[in-house]
Amino acid sequence: MTRLEQLFDGKLPQLVMFDLDGTLMDSVPDLATAVDKMLLQLGREPAGVQQVRNWVGNGSPVLVRRALAGQLEHDGVPGDLAAEALALFMQAYAGGHELTTVYPGVRECLGWLREHDVPMAIITNKPAQFIEPLLVEKGLVGYFQWLVGGDTLPQQKPDPAALLWVMGKAGAAPVESLFVGDSRNDVRAAKAAGVPCVALSYGYNHGEPIANEQPAMVLDDLRELVASAEGLR
Repeated sequence: MTRLEQLFDGKLPQLVMFDLDGTLMDSVPDLATAVDKMLLQLGREPAGVQQVRNWVGNGSPVLVRRALAGQLEHDGVPGDLAAEALALFMQAYAGGHELTTVYPGVRECLGWLREHDVPMAIITNKPAQFIEPLLVEKGLVGYFQWLVGGDTLPQQKPDPAALLWVMGKAGAAPVESLFVGDSRNDVRAAKAAGVPCVALSYGYNHGEPIANEQPAMVLDDLRELVASAEGLR
């Protein structure tokens, strides 16, 4: 029996929902490049990859505000400056994603789920316009029946609205569904929706261990989710 089946009393879930950045892909290098280009255009010092790694997870508008503030707390950033900076960032990030990589184990896990006819979705705070092109570019298109971005609905994670919306589309109850993510926003959204959450240890959680959020399970590699005692099927 796989760890996935153990979570659901020996059965497979009716739906598995995934976060994107920090869960399926390491997108920070490209995000940092876009952030630094935006900052330089505004006459500011670049932030660098390490700082951006701690700022991602709440969508592009918040990432841009954090970059302008130089820290996680960004309440003091003027709205007009944030709007100008966001436009510059979106333009820069649309330019390419050559530095973004798919994490080890992702393709095997997605392939296993597809072979076992488990419907899948992506729920991310990344703007929706970037999701499908990124999946195409990285060879992950075709696995997911639903794609929800940070601007698809009025709410975004940690609000559970997107999870509830996808479950409604899939006809899956919370106890039949799973959310897989890497940040406190993911775990909190899943808990608010009544959905068990598997968290990845390698993602973006503002420098804090994701185990602190008490997800149902913490994994180092997505292959561990679908591996049996005999190994990955």
